[in-house]
Amino acid sequence: MSLIDINNLFFQYKESEPFCIKLDGLSIQKQEHVFLEGPSGCGKTTLLNLITGLCSPQSGTINILDTDIASLPAIKADLFRADHFGIIFQQFNLIPYLSVIENILLSCSFSTQKKQTVLSRANTLEDEAKRLCMALDLENRLLQKPVRHLSIGQQQRVAIARAVIGQPQIIIADEATSALDQARKNQFIRFLLEEISRFQGTLLFVSHDTTLKSHFNTSFNVEDLITGSKDAYAHC
Repeated sequence: MSLIDINNLFFQYKESEPFCIKLDGLSIQKQEHVFLEGPSGCGKTTLLNLITGLCSPQSGTINILDTDIASLPAIKADLFRADHFGIIFQQFNLIPYLSVIENILLSCSFSTQKKQTVLSRANTLEDEAKRLCMALDLENRLLQKPVRHLSIGQQQRVAIARAVIGQPQIIIADEATSALDQARKNQFIRFLLEEISRFQGTLLFVSHDTTLKSHFNTSFNVEDLITGSKDAYAHC
């Protein structure tokens, strides 16, 4: 059984809009590292939102870990996402007045499963958050600062640490390297793949930067996967 299995998917924001996603089938296996590419407006972010249950399709099934997330009520979908996904959003979605450590540990606040996983291998949640910060070159002097005082690149690294803490089965990275210079991009990719491999996770990585594709064992052009209007820049 695939870790992610999508069948006969149809999604449209509004009937009056031309943009839609039609996907006959897509299967992703456990421990697969998948690079998703495609031009702006083709549906990359929308597809990720469907996989994580942030959007619901009009028809079709999205089976994640043998659970059809498309059929779950909103609250159960939120709980499922908190337990099984780590998400690096394009806009980071950090809480500006919370510190670096507090933002990273939010994942464990929403998921008892992640909290228990961390405490099975670290003395405290904060110890694990500090380990991740060290691996991402976030200096100790920054860890208690509100994230609003950090640079964009530093904030992006906080978002990355928050996504991987607790060893979620699936990591979703949506343009996760967009605010990083080339040296930090390479460092981040190495860290992400090593960290995910340690706990046998699965990675879906969306990027316009095709120079990163060589790090992945599977790649898809989203435009080849789905059909629909390409005039929906706001949705990607």
